[in-house]
Amino acid sequence: MPARPLIGLTTSHVADAAPRTHSGLSRHYTEALEAVGGLPFLLPNLPEMAAEYAARMDAVLLSGGVDVHPRHFGQHPRRGLGEVDETRDAFETALYRAARELGKPVLGICRGLQMINVLEGGTLHQHLPDVPGAWIDHAQRVHAGTLGHEVTFSPGSLLAGTHGESAMLNSSHHQAIDTVAPTLRVMALAPDGIVEAVEGDGVIGVQWHPEVLFQTHPHAVGTFTAFMRLMK
Repeated sequence: MPARPLIGLTTSHVADAAPRTHSGLSRHYTEALEAVGGLPFLLPNLPEMAAEYAARMDAVLLSGGVDVHPRHFGQHPRRGLGEVDETRDAFETALYRAARELGKPVLGICRGLQMINVLEGGTLHQHLPDVPGAWIDHAQRVHAGTLGHEVTFSPGSLLAGTHGESAMLNSSHHQAIDTVAPTLRVMALAPDGIVEAVEGDGVIGVQWHPEVLFQTHPHAVGTFTAFMRLMK
């Protein structure tokens, strides 16, 4: 049996009442990767270790989480910006750059998509309710495992190959891509024109959360299937 590819997943800082801070991640990410043949490995936010982690992983997944600090795309914080984590920003910056330099595939989910776009030279909307024309409630109030709105895929994209022309997916974000990075191509849109997915050379980024959908809505596993195809 061929070895499962080792996939490094970025984590969030989670505080408890002690107070102590932990590196945490929803189990749904690891379950989804296991289901498509990956070997998930959680990575703590240690910027000084990022290059070594990238060298040892076969691929990297930038997970969801708090907002990307706007200084990374040349802006000042605006009203509506949420919590940020500069240590995580620093770690994911170093990890992404090291992984791409080594040619390792990267999948970004929600914040991960936004981080990829920023690191490739794009910008973000800091708060979608302030964006004219963004009429969909992208921060859906129902459980994240519930289908939210339709996403339409570009013909010929990796994601269209695993999802079809369109699919109902979920939506749990208030930041989104504004200016698309020059190295990325828009591969999916929401009905109001907000970017839902990008693809690049060895890179996929999606705005939805397939990890909380794939067990109850099997079509959502297509996000992870497309990611695994980058490793072949």
